[in-house]
Amino acid sequence: MDLDLLSHMNAARSGRQAAILVTDLHDGSQRLVTPKDLENEPQFTDEFHARFRSGKSGLFETADGRQLFLTVSVPPPRLVVIGAVHISQSLAPMARLAGFDVTVIDPRTAFATPERFPDVTLFAEWPADVLSEVALDPYTALAALTHDPKIDDLPLSAALAAGCFYIGALGSRKTHGKRRERLAEAGVDDTAFARIDAPIGADIGAASPAEIAVAVLANVIAALRQGPGDRS
Repeated sequence: MDLDLLSHMNAARSGRQAAILVTDLHDGSQRLVTPKDLENEPQFTDEFHARFRSGKSGLFETADGRQLFLTVSVPPPRLVVIGAVHISQSLAPMARLAGFDVTVIDPRTAFATPERFPDVTLFAEWPADVLSEVALDPYTALAALTHDPKIDDLPLSAALAAGCFYIGALGSRKTHGKRRERLAEAGVDDTAFARIDAPIGADIGAASPAEIAVAVLANVIAALRQGPGDRS
């Protein structure tokens, strides 16, 4: 591999950026494609989008019969949970079993304790003080679960700005309507706001905290693995 190409690929990995190394098996030529490059790859857009979602490398045959090997590199998916609540206690271990790196943020030190949240990254601090350290990105999901605007609103705005692949918020439709007003005042437009999954989670009639956690994780996985037109 060309050293310059290898350098760019390593930089993408260290910066939690997705990339595909495209190797033409006919002539051995290689190039690196990132999600930002897809607008210049219209003939491969669907295939590359699918690869970025699945993270799977493999052969791809072009319309003109060329054989390409796609080496896919995507960051490990993360779930950032705002609120060290009962739902979060069930959601965190489920998400870890599903392969997510989990971070829980809650300034309420009575809730955000290692005893309640073992084996996850835990910040007993205000989101505003730690989000720069967490560094939200397109391979991060964010679930806001406190019901407290002082804790939830800023991370929701930050997640929208960072392009997180999933953003969800706990609360009724009435609560979400008030949230729309607050975030609009903070500069969030209607198109961006519509990305928030609220009331949070798949509509499975969930009642208990554990059931709600299952519903949330279902929508997180769907957002990660399915394209915009793939859901029924």
